[in-house]
Amino acid sequence: MSIELSQGIISRIMQAYDKTPREFLNGPTEHVLQVLSVKPVPAKGDQVQRNRLIISDGVCFAQSMLATQANHLVDSGQISKFTIIKVANYSISPLNDKRLIILLELRVVAQHEGKIGEPANVETFPSAQVSAAVTPAPAASTHVPAATRVDDMQQQRTRPTISKPSNSRGPAYPIYPIESLSPYQNKWTIKARCTNKSDIRPFSTQRGDGKLFNVTLMDETGEIRATAFNAVVDELYDKIEEGKVYFISKARVNIAKKKFATSTTDFEISLEKNTEIEECSDQSNVPIVKFNFHDLSKLEDLEKDAICDVVGIVNQPGDLTELTSKAGKQLVKRDITLVDKSQYSVRLTLWGKQAEQFVAENQPVIAFKGVKVGDFGGRTLSMISSSTHFVNPDIPEAHLLRGWYDNQGHAADFHSHSSGGATGGGGGVFRRNELVTCRHVKDSNMGQSDSGDYFACRGTVVNVKADSVMYAACPGDKCSKKVHESPSGDWRCEKCDRSYPEPEYRYLLTMSVADWTDQLWLQVFNEIGVTLFGMTAKALHDIQEEDPNAALDIVQQAQCKAYNFSCRAKQDNWNDQVRVRYGVNKIWPLEYKTEAHSLLETIKQYQV
Repeated sequence: MSIELSQGIISRIMQAYDKTPREFLNGPTEHVLQVLSVKPVPAKGDQVQRNRLIISDGVCFAQSMLATQANHLVDSGQISKFTIIKVANYSISPLNDKRLIILLELRVVAQHEGKIGEPANVETFPSAQVSAAVTPAPAASTHVPAATRVDDMQQQRTRPTISKPSNSRGPAYPIYPIESLSPYQNKWTIKARCTNKSDIRPFSTQRGDGKLFNVTLMDETGEIRATAFNAVVDELYDKIEEGKVYFISKARVNIAKKKFATSTTDFEISLEKNTEIEECSDQSNVPIVKFNFHDLSKLEDLEKDAICDVVGIVNQPGDLTELTSKAGKQLVKRDITLVDKSQYSVRLTLWGKQAEQFVAENQPVIAFKGVKVGDFGGRTLSMISSSTHFVNPDIPEAHLLRGWYDNQGHAADFHSHSSGGATGGGGGVFRRNELVTCRHVKDSNMGQSDSGDYFACRGTVVNVKADSVMYAACPGDKCSKKVHESPSGDWRCEKCDRSYPEPEYRYLLTMSVADWTDQLWLQVFNEIGVTLFGMTAKALHDIQEEDPNAALDIVQQAQCKAYNFSCRAKQDNWNDQVRVRYGVNKIWPLEYKTEAHSLLETIKQYQV
């Protein structure tokens, strides 16, 4: 195959960085270039790794950065040294006193054996030597693998480009795709749709009290979160409406704080006093909303606290309930059950106004964007302040789901991610990809963070402290606090301020679990105890009352058995001593056939 590079195009791009390809070039908008080197840029903190490429047109070479959505081309080996690519969309990002090409959209054309031409550094290349027309570089013959062949006749979709708005009243700076924004840029404008706008929320820090609101902005290349504080809230809050498109400029781009951000970008926008926001009547190339749906059956593959999009049928709408937080604040929530074609169900929780205003008549299809993955009694979902939902949206996924449910799904049996409580016996799926040893748990200091750490391990029960495996609990709804027997024979709950004729016995015990590296003392709660002993705590208590030795035998029979555990490590303070406690969330007895197949798959990965 003969390869012709787009000779001179790199110099032209650098000279006309504020124009689109069509504004300064009469030729094609796809440019054929060669990759001269690929260098990963180490990620800092929670940022996504980037890849820096040196690209050549046969005459000049320049530094470029690959957009994160194209990282898979490097990871899979499709882009390497001397690869021929076609660049369909790019932007220019100022970096110190230089300019960096951001490759937003490209495709692999071929693999080549060596460098084409003798390109020079574009920063030192005389601009006068660039001809007015784009002429091909010397042709080279190369082999095109079947996996990388591209149909040149494929119709190209409309792409966002760096351009200036035609409206004379529009912003003076070039329009940049959200994907290309970075803290090194000052003069930029984005054309984006506001897909979510939060309420004004108060906050309190050591420096004083304040208020803030944030919006989620989206264009064709991605999403980014923008936040305004204090006086800027009063200035800008009423200027932005959910669903409308705006030109936004004169704001600051910062490194995203992943603890608060829900967008997929590494950066976030801080709205300031001089920030300009102008409504845009031209809504072309700005999608209303963009989803990345996950099947409900695949939620176990996502990390806890991950943000995802799902679409499902509301199988059970749930009632509005009130509860009191640990801080004493009154909250309202609504739990609904979603199902989809993967024949899984999941509990999704709505809070506050979202819960109060939620309406789900006739089992609608609802698309949820930006919900948070939880691990409370199995995989769960929860709406947060930046989450949005769309009832019966006009999208293909919703129409397919509606047809499936009306024809056959309504009679299907659904698997559940939930084990029905704060902990569970064998609910959910054991995540072998997170499996660690007992020694690793201790050496990595798990549990030191404020929210704790989750881990999966496999071990054998070595010892169960048989002197205390259960307690007398309050039988009141959602209480389970310890109760004490009064002189009159009743059982008193101080939290509920009530007395009951009988308590509800629940498991609460500590056991030692060991693997080949070390041992851990794990705290076990009620549902886990039922799996360990094969009976409820009340049944074991009744046996203990009649024959203590028989009850002791049942406890000892739980020893010397191996299980898969899903656990949480968290610090607590007991008698002014800080320690890490390990609690069991879920437990699965070993299924040796499944474990053998898993080991075989692991062995295959090491075969050459």
